[in-house]
Parts: sequence; C-alpha cells; structure tokens
Amino acid sequence: MFRRALTPLSLAAVGLLALSACRPGAVRRPAPVTAANVALGDSLFNTGNCQRCHGKGGIGAQNAPALDGKKWLQLTTGSYEEIVKIITEGVPQTAIKDASHRFAMRGRGGNMNLTDPQVQAVAAYVWTLSHK
Repeated sequence: MFRRALTPLSLAAVGLLALSACRPGAVRRPAPVTAANVALGDSLFNTGNCQRCHGKGGIGAQNAPALDGKKWLQLTTGSYEEIVKIITEGVPQTAIKDASHRFAMRGRGGNMNLTDPQVQAVAAYVWTLSHK
C-alpha cells in the first residue's frame, strides 16, 4: 500500500482534530474531515495551485485571502459543504469581493483538475484551518 509521509503541517492538523474533539462547545467535525483526508488535503493544498494564491498553510497572500475563518470573504458560514462547493466551482473574477485579489479562483484547482475525493480532502484540510 502506498503511503505518503506526513508533513509538519499535516501532523499539526491531525493534532488539531484530536484536540478539537475534546473541547467543550467545539463545532462538530464533519464525517469527511478524517486524519487521512486532512493529510492528503494538506499535501494537495501546499504543493499545488492553492498555496500559490492563499499562501502556505492558507495564511493569505496578495492574490487570495487567509483561510483561517476569522473573516470569510466568499463564504457565508465556512461549513465543510460550502468549502467543497467553492473548491469545486471556483470564484469568477467578477464575483471576487476584495478588489486587491485580482485573479479568479478556478474550480478544482485549475490545471490540477482535482477529483471529487481530492476536492473533499482539500476541503477537509481547509476546514481544519478555520476550526482550530
């Protein structure tokens, strides 16, 4: 069986999953947000097109906002389902709400052409960034 090495970021995300499950009043973790999905999503996000605009670890950059959930620009709730939808469909340039972010977000990671399971994995990773 092929196994991918966990990066420090994916190890941190897995640790956050364990800690957040123990916090009183914590938001319930969606079923697809598993340690395996978070690790795969971390790898896809931080080695692919996502990090080019959102920055390594989703900290934000010149062309796209931070994904820590402190301020959603394109989402209403930051739910897992909403994150899956925006990754799948993207954001056309005309719908971008912050004029300093000049480029459209192409659906499915643009030329990465993420599969449905890969979109779900990236969404799981992004969900952990905003639910610390």
